[in-house]
Amino acid sequence: MLIGAVRRLSADSLARNSLLIMATTVGNGGLGYLYWMVAARTVPPERIGLATAVISAATAVSMLANLGAGHMFIQRLPGADAAGWTRIVVCGLALSSAATAVTATVAAYAVPVFSGNFAFLSGPGGTPALIAAALAVTLTTLLDNLWVAHRSGHGMLIRNLTVAIGKILTLAAVLALGLQGAVAILLSYVLPTLLISLFTVAVAVRRLRPPGPVRTSLAAGLRSELPHLRDALTGHHLINLTQAGPAALLPVLVTAHLGSESNAHFYLAWMTASMLFMVSPAVASALYAERANAVTVPVSRAAVVVAAVVGLPTAVLLVAGDQILGLFSADYAAEGGLLLRILVLAALPDAVVNLAVAHWRSAGEFRRCRRLNLVRAVTCLSLAWLLLPGSGVTGAGIAWLTGQIAAAVLVVATTARRARPVLREAPTGSHR
Repeated sequence: MLIGAVRRLSADSLARNSLLIMATTVGNGGLGYLYWMVAARTVPPERIGLATAVISAATAVSMLANLGAGHMFIQRLPGADAAGWTRIVVCGLALSSAATAVTATVAAYAVPVFSGNFAFLSGPGGTPALIAAALAVTLTTLLDNLWVAHRSGHGMLIRNLTVAIGKILTLAAVLALGLQGAVAILLSYVLPTLLISLFTVAVAVRRLRPPGPVRTSLAAGLRSELPHLRDALTGHHLINLTQAGPAALLPVLVTAHLGSESNAHFYLAWMTASMLFMVSPAVASALYAERANAVTVPVSRAAVVVAAVVGLPTAVLLVAGDQILGLFSADYAAEGGLLLRILVLAALPDAVVNLAVAHWRSAGEFRRCRRLNLVRAVTCLSLAWLLLPGSGVTGAGIAWLTGQIAAAVLVVATTARRARPVLREAPTGSHR
């Protein structure tokens, strides 16, 4: 029976690659707990908050600047020849990295003007730290999408586990050398991510390339790819920004309103709940990749995969969330316990919205995807801005949950309206 189940799983590329993507999430989550547990027990909360503020700002910068190249990989790489594949990948990585570096530089000078809690970005090392962290996030995102495009989740799993282990080892080495505070966390977080990502680009990526001649001029390749990147900007990129923007910006808003110590309490609760939030995007990416490879996969099958994976972790976090946060310290449990439960409740509507976006995106209904995500983003961020000063970090959780529910209600209403049968008018002159 077990052998038969394994064979069925191997034959079902949606389930196989969804599980590999989620295994990446679980592996990162488990090793991430160990990483942040060591950090929380050796670094004061305000220093952790400072480092996580840089990481959060870098995530927001990367999201703004990666030009939608990741989903362009998923859409265009299947079926591309060797020369076209090389042109798409090289130009996507190069242009997105350049845009990320420029955007991070501008943000390092502009953000402190609007919030004194980000004044550290103007200090020594602030700008290079933000640029390096943003580049690390961009390369990670694009390389993950590259493996998803080829339905090769095992490559993404190996790379991410290597990065996670590298972070822990680097943190131990940095602390042993006597470095403390935000510098230790940022070095251990960014350095292994960048090095392993660069190694992946130089060595591992070429194994995904189809056979054939690959000689092409970089300048000519950039010229031919610019129209496609422009299309990705107005299509996939805007969808990605409105979909993932709130998750990247919430820690930034927490820091801006409440300071770095509160952001440490928020970030560790957020990181704990993120094992749920990463499941539905993983399955959604796998669903989109299947359909990009001309495989017909119903949304219902993707929904079953999500439900099977998140059920038990959801119950565990609702029942034992305080004890899990207490592994970091009693203060993290006291400040983030209620926040964690609110975030866990948001996983269900979040999954509904993410699967709907993947379904409509694969059908080319980009405008519908943008509108749905815009409702979620505006609701979440505007409520967070209003609630944070009075409700603390719990206000961010309430804003996140409300935004997910508003978007899920819109999905249900839209689906019901489209499924409603059209009533035809009786012909003129007809009689009952």
